[in-house]
Amino acid sequence: MAAYKMAAAKHIFTYAETLDGGGVERAQLRLARGWIAQGRRVTLAVGDAGGPLGAEIPPGLEIAPLAGGTYRALFGIAGLVRKLRPDVIFCAGSYYTSVALWTRLRLGGACPPIVGKISNATRRGDYSPLMAAGYGAWLRLHPWFLDRIVAMSEASAREVIETARIDAARVPVIPNPPALPLPGSRLAGLPPRYVLGVGRLVRQKRWERLIEAMPRLAERLPLVILGEGEERASIAARAAALGVDLRLPGHAADPLPAMRAATVLALTSDYEGVPGVLREALSVGTPVVSTDSSPAVAEIIASPALGAIVPADDADALAGALGAWLGPDAMRPAPVPPPGADSALRYLELFDSLISAAPVPARRPETPAAPDRPLPPREAAAMDRAAR
Repeated sequence: MAAYKMAAAKHIFTYAETLDGGGVERAQLRLARGWIAQGRRVTLAVGDAGGPLGAEIPPGLEIAPLAGGTYRALFGIAGLVRKLRPDVIFCAGSYYTSVALWTRLRLGGACPPIVGKISNATRRGDYSPLMAAGYGAWLRLHPWFLDRIVAMSEASAREVIETARIDAARVPVIPNPPALPLPGSRLAGLPPRYVLGVGRLVRQKRWERLIEAMPRLAERLPLVILGEGEERASIAARAAALGVDLRLPGHAADPLPAMRAATVLALTSDYEGVPGVLREALSVGTPVVSTDSSPAVAEIIASPALGAIVPADDADALAGALGAWLGPDAMRPAPVPPPGADSALRYLELFDSLISAAPVPARRPETPAAPDRPLPPREAAAMDRAAR
């Protein structure tokens, strides 16, 4: 570790599967922009940099292409770390922590400090008891291979400390940097009044809950969902079957104008980490309705004047909450400034503190550094399932 003991983390290495439009990767690029602005070198290893977020790559970010836009390709980053010798590795979200574990095993004592951010709930209501037990065991491994585990809110930090059984001093709280408006950005063709959803079109988001609530509203408004994903066809089919006027414009580089114009924003996920879309909507004065998908939701929707929190599978509560915000007496909340304007700097302070002290967790005797060889298919598949 002597090679990594420096006064500052001059070179930060991070990685992503693709830039297809996820919130984790969007925050990752915002942070990279802030680090580069402070004169740090930042390398992003990515399988496919050509997705919708490719337009948000900040000037000066070094792209290290991987062999294909698959999760398995990420397990080759140990070779890049050996070659580039960064001062610190940043794991941008829960989805990517198995790659951090594999990199630690591959590099052993030569691995630089790894800082990981928890971006999803540590308690998953969609898991069976057996899967929940396995997921808990997996989370309890994180303190061994991550030097620090960053939580994005106080409630999330408490959950991480309890679930991962980690010293609170190793769980700093740093929110994601806020979304910044893009000059001249607008989304054409939006109706005068509409209910808005923002997020990937994937099973986790449970958009069918929102679609099924729409016909129950007294005012039959269009539903606009910004995002892309593998569930697009099934979401469109469900809306058509129920007679819902659904608009799917795709990924929006800047969703803030659509949020500002929306009557209400809804998030109907099974689970979340700290849902940035709620903070973004409130920052432009749009009320929000959300399922209780994360402990952080109650921190964000801190008052009934901001919105409503409903149980995940309570269709009546969801329809009632949406209907209340569509009524003639509903008053839009005053804009709520989001936290995180200094998040890039706070991460740099964290990285620098690790470089100065180099407090890498002791490697277990039974897990020496592994040779630099491809990850076997069976192991790759198992780690991919754990990450998801």
